[in-house]
Amino acid sequence: LVLVFASYWCDWQEQIAQIDGAKAKEEQLRTTFLNKKKLAVDLPAYRKQLADIESQFGALLKQLPGKSEMDALLTDINQAGLGRGLQFELFRPAAQETAKDFYAELPITIRVTGNYHDLGAFASDIGRLSRIVTLNDISLATAKDGLTMDATAKTFRYLDEAEIAAQRKKPVAGAKK
Repeated sequence: LVLVFASYWCDWQEQIAQIDGAKAKEEQLRTTFLNKKKLAVDLPAYRKQLADIESQFGALLKQLPGKSEMDALLTDINQAGLGRGLQFELFRPAAQETAKDFYAELPITIRVTGNYHDLGAFASDIGRLSRIVTLNDISLATAKDGLTMDATAKTFRYLDEAEIAAQRKKPVAGAKK
């Protein structure tokens, strides 16, 4: 008995601990394997989903005008109001665009005067433009000719590759050197 106890104390105890550790590791590896196997089985579906997302992203990106199309878009916004018989008292694009991750935002301060239905139709026409334009900070006030609408129209354009590269090279504000 003393010999068995001494063997257990000196040698077998370590071996049993190693076996228990190996069993735990085996269970962990088995779980990892099963998770990776599930992902591998679903890989074709994930690839198809990625291709669908990329095509949808491309379609959405086409709704953002390029640098050369911004003037035409500003004209379209102006024509939408004039076509409804609205009087523009203010149409002021911001002096500078605000660059984001892959697009730039250009706010346009507008003030138009007209009747209620024409203002609503103008907002609807803005929403139907082929490019993305949003009306923000809308306020209506009565005027002698009907209603005056103050709003900020925000239009967006995608940044070309050179602009994105320049954006990434800009130092982050407050970063330590």
